[in-house]
Amino acid sequence: MRIEETIKNIRASCDNYVDPDLVATVIHDDYFMGSNNIDELDQFDIKKDDSFEEKILKILKHKNVFLNFGMYAFIPVINECDIYSYQDFNLKLTQEEFDEYANEKERVFGILLKKDSNEFIIGSCDLCGCSIDASFKEIKPSELDFFKKISEIIDKKIIY
Repeated sequence: MRIEETIKNIRASCDNYVDPDLVATVIHDDYFMGSNNIDELDQFDIKKDDSFEEKILKILKHKNVFLNFGMYAFIPVINECDIYSYQDFNLKLTQEEFDEYANEKERVFGILLKKDSNEFIIGSCDLCGCSIDASFKEIKPSELDFFKKISEIIDKKIIY
C-alpha cells in the first residue's frame, strides 16, 4: 500500500462523514485510542508546516494509526446495518451475521496501519475516543455480507 497516496485519497472524500483533519487516530500497542488531533502532536519530529500526510508518516514510525472510512450502526429490531461513508449503504443481515458483528453502539470503521510497516487490519473504533476504554477492534474476515461491504468500501480507497 502507498500510505501517503491512500491518506490523500481518503481525505479527499471524507467531508461527508468526518472532518478531514480528524480522519486519523493514534492507536497504542494495546489497541487503546490516543489522540485524533494530529495537529496538536508535537512529538515524533512533527513540524507545523508538515503536510497532514507527512505528519502521519512520522507518527507511523512509532505508533499505529487508525484511518476512519465511515461509521456503522446496527438496527436490532430488523437485523439491518446502516453504513455511512463516502457512499451510504443499508444491509439486511442474516441472524448469523447479526450475531457475529452486531454492536449496541455506533462505531467508526476503517484500517489500522501497523507502525513501521505497510500492513493494515480492517476494524472499528468507538465513536467517541474520549472515553477511557475507547479502543480498536479487528473486524474478523468472513464471507458474510457485512465484512464484504466494509472491505469493498476500504478497497476502493486504498492505493496500491
